[in-house]
Amino acid sequence: MRILHTSDWHLGKRLDDFSRLPEQVEVLDEIIHIANEHNVDAVLIAGDLFDTFNPSTEAVELFYRSLKKLTNDGKRPVIAIAGNHDSPDRIESPDPLARECGIIFVGYPNTVVPPFRLDSGFEVLHASEGFLEVRLPRCNVPLRILHTSYANEFRMKTFLGSENNEQELRMLLANRWQEQVLQYCDANGCNLLVSHLFFIKEGADIPDEPDDEKPILHVGGAQAIYSGNVPNGLQYVALGHLHRKQTIDVQPCPIIYSGSPLSYSFAETNQQKYVMLIDLEPGQEAAITEIPLSKGRRLLRYRAEGVDKAVEWLAANKDALVEVTLVSDTYITAQERKLLNEVHPNIINIYPEVTIAAQNRKDEGQVDLTKNPEALFRDYFMHAKGQEPSESLMMLFREILAEEEE
Repeated sequence: MRILHTSDWHLGKRLDDFSRLPEQVEVLDEIIHIANEHNVDAVLIAGDLFDTFNPSTEAVELFYRSLKKLTNDGKRPVIAIAGNHDSPDRIESPDPLARECGIIFVGYPNTVVPPFRLDSGFEVLHASEGFLEVRLPRCNVPLRILHTSYANEFRMKTFLGSENNEQELRMLLANRWQEQVLQYCDANGCNLLVSHLFFIKEGADIPDEPDDEKPILHVGGAQAIYSGNVPNGLQYVALGHLHRKQTIDVQPCPIIYSGSPLSYSFAETNQQKYVMLIDLEPGQEAAITEIPLSKGRRLLRYRAEGVDKAVEWLAANKDALVEVTLVSDTYITAQERKLLNEVHPNIINIYPEVTIAAQNRKDEGQVDLTKNPEALFRDYFMHAKGQEPSESLMMLFREILAEEEE
């Protein structure tokens, strides 16, 4: 059987005020095309389906429309689990209707999927807390899926039935997975784990997390899980959470983050994105193919020595979303900012970096209290922000002055 592994769609996510929804439409269509082109038998989405607990209507519509296409009229099952950005209840709420389309939603680590069968040949043969055995339409052996959605450490221990708060979560999970493998996962089927937790190889360097993913390892999150906690008997571990595609370990089987389909922060500058194809046969090692994704804008950073250098670089990278640091002896003027935005329509941030000598010259100056309030405000804003205030901000300032005078 052939499985497609993807994760961290973060539908509805914005980059500051810039909407990524058009890019998400394109990259999900690309993933659907890959699934069709490579005759994929099932799709695993390893969490962070949405970017917030309450996604926009547009994000929800895109999600369900894309899943329906991925299922190929129920012939290709899709199993999607919740991540730390998802509401488990929201993820599971459409499950009765979704099952009729060959879509299974798993919101909690202890979710039990009720057995059912579709005319396409897809069938849930057996399910228990955190486990699912299915028959795929074109496959003559079952697929066994251990699934562990995201939950913070307290809830995870509750789901696992631990009465000892000091007991390590990783050992509780290791014991549970081991029991499930021994009970359900023999060599007569294909066996894998899908999870949205932070996995590392014990003793190895800890992989970087995007800034907005940090809560998993902080207060209220869940401790890191070691690759050594994965039991023998599994052929692949499909992970979500980290946005860069990476292999955490190859023992006892490949343990892989597929990464996000788009770069969602400037910490992911110029990253190539992927989906993973996994070919499985009972009792054999998984054959893994990385499929690069081509849709979506690149995210680029540049440090320019002066406005002219910035203009030159921006003109050469108009298709990217960019963040520019402008090094100068003076603060950015409104005219310079206007010029940069005219050269490149998709500047997300411009950061002024005024040289030390220029700052020292600025500090030598004295505040001229004879100036009118508007001029003083402009001076203060230039000193604090390194740029002139926008006209809309000045209009708001004038309205406040007018109210004070009244």
